[in-house]
Amino acid sequence: MKKIARYSGRWVINILLLMIFFIPFYWMALTSIKTLGQTLQSPPVFWVSNPQFVNFVTAFESIDFLHYLKNSVIVTAGVLVLQLVTVVPAAYAFARYEFKGRGVLFGAVLATTMIPAQLVFLPVFLILSKLDLINTYWSLILPQAASAFGIFMLRQNFLQVPKELIEAARLDRAGELKIMFRIMLPMSRSTVATLALLTFIGTWNDYFWAKVLTTSDAVRTLPVGITALSDVDGGVANHIIMAGNLIMMVPILIAFAVAQKQILKAFAYTGVK
Repeated sequence: MKKIARYSGRWVINILLLMIFFIPFYWMALTSIKTLGQTLQSPPVFWVSNPQFVNFVTAFESIDFLHYLKNSVIVTAGVLVLQLVTVVPAAYAFARYEFKGRGVLFGAVLATTMIPAQLVFLPVFLILSKLDLINTYWSLILPQAASAFGIFMLRQNFLQVPKELIEAARLDRAGELKIMFRIMLPMSRSTVATLALLTFIGTWNDYFWAKVLTTSDAVRTLPVGITALSDVDGGVANHIIMAGNLIMMVPILIAFAVAQKQILKAFAYTGVK
């Protein structure tokens, strides 16, 4: 009986957690197919019999959706590439190199995770302004080109790789880059995939940098573009805004599905080895 009660309690907790995560998504999807009147109705409507899928067309046509989408793809791809270039060598150095001040330097890197972007906005803005990069793709990519959290994640994973493998590779005259890309990264694919997914989601949804470091729509991304939908229907177009947000979520869901498969394959590969 105790075992049944324990499993029943777990199921209840899991169902409650599922509802907590599912209800906001359901409400967004439901609002996206409502009419304007239904979004303003009180008490709120929890089901619609005549879904307004035309809201998605309206959201797509009310702003230059493809332009903002292109900008989001460019910025997100740039951040992903630069984070790979900066995070992997840094994590490898912190994990496998002994040098004076390593602990202090790593602590300083971790400390930066507690500094909000709003606090460093002014110096970042001044530096980019001096370099004449404001309102360019670089102004949106460079502030996110490195990740302290990513360095921490990869370092912890690199520490799990047996030292014997690295020493054997060095005895075979393998260079550090070869060790990093042929040994460390293949054995850390699950962590790399997870980091890439988190970076993609964070960059794709980023509103702050795309708003404060741009002066026109030339390089602004989807999160900023979506805010223009608030002007539809006299500024109360919650159904159109939700439709736009739902469209913006599609690449995230696709990226999550792809990364999930890669993570499962990486775990299976590790288990076989």
